[in-house]
Amino acid sequence: MKIPYVINLQKYSIHDGDGIRTTVFFKGCLLSCWWCHNPESQSYEQDLMVDEEKCTGCGSCVDICTNSSISLFKGRAKTNMKSCTLCFDCVDGCIYNNRHFVGKQFKIEELVKELEKDKQFYEDSQGGITLSGGEVMTQPMDYIEELIKKLKRKGYNVAIDTCGYAPTENFKRLLKYVDTFLYDVKVMNDEKHKKYMGKSNELILHNLKFISDNNGKINIRIPIIYPVNSDEESIDEIIDYLKKNIKVEKVNLLPYHNTGSSKYVKLQKEYRGKDFEAPTKERMEEIADKFRSNGFINIKIGG
Repeated sequence: MKIPYVINLQKYSIHDGDGIRTTVFFKGCLLSCWWCHNPESQSYEQDLMVDEEKCTGCGSCVDICTNSSISLFKGRAKTNMKSCTLCFDCVDGCIYNNRHFVGKQFKIEELVKELEKDKQFYEDSQGGITLSGGEVMTQPMDYIEELIKKLKRKGYNVAIDTCGYAPTENFKRLLKYVDTFLYDVKVMNDEKHKKYMGKSNELILHNLKFISDNNGKINIRIPIIYPVNSDEESIDEIIDYLKKNIKVEKVNLLPYHNTGSSKYVKLQKEYRGKDFEAPTKERMEEIADKFRSNGFINIKIGG
């Protein structure tokens, strides 16, 4: 069985479903959203993150790199990721702990054991476990299905946080085990979706309707970003689609933030959302009121 990589186990999470939860962030996603808060989760393989701002230029990583991928430039170590083989020897060799590898594999039994450490919190708060990403629905399905089965046999509530861009067959396979889908909806305009997310939204909307038609519990999560989708037309299109097609339990309106932007430098990636802005509190309330006036009762600003 192929084992996926995990980038984080976030404990005491209160924004990824009901109650107190532990969220498992799997590594790998087929979308490339401009504002992605976890760029280290986009690749399905391990990554190297380097905090060059804290580098003292001691050269220990240069000496230890057997592939000559690290050199000193203006007093700081620079890594050529094109020639780096991700052996991670430099991580161990950095005496100032400025280098980190991202991605750890857990056998199912090991992961379940970690998740059970907080079972008292789940029980006391009617919480549970959320599988997120990256994109959990594009991970090895044998692993994910067996993990969920084990968690359900132990009586845990299981939610899946998904962007929806994954094979429909994977949703069919897991639907009967999942208590809640936390489902991202960004924009209805397909050209805009291709621009800002890198893919068409056709498959995403197809999978969303499939879950709804088969009585899955759906919490819609909408990141509100200026100028991507905070305008009247974009909001009206989302509301119109949901009203006509989807049985929605709850809507979370998530104001844009750029707290993950600093990670891009550490991965030698460009943050393309630098010109984005968070809508004002007044605008967020206007959007929430518009959802309510269209019959959506359970609306929350934030996670």
